[in-house]
Amino acid sequence: MAQTEHDSIRIEGTLVRESTGFALRVERGVLYHLQLHRVPVDLVEKRVRVTGTLIGERLIEAEGVAPA
Repeated sequence: MAQTEHDSIRIEGTLVRESTGFALRVERGVLYHLQLHRVPVDLVEKRVRVTGTLIGERLIEAEGVAPA
């Protein structure tokens, strides 16, 4: 089943820093942009699990970011 806006989401990938903030790089280089309440600088370029809410096409309001 496909994810739709306002669905809870739990997804794994590599946390990357961009000029506009942070994103999660998943399969085939797809990026999900992240709205974060806490800046997880210690996890940049590492494999992480993001939990949150899908609030737009490839935009996640992250509730948590943890090592995968």
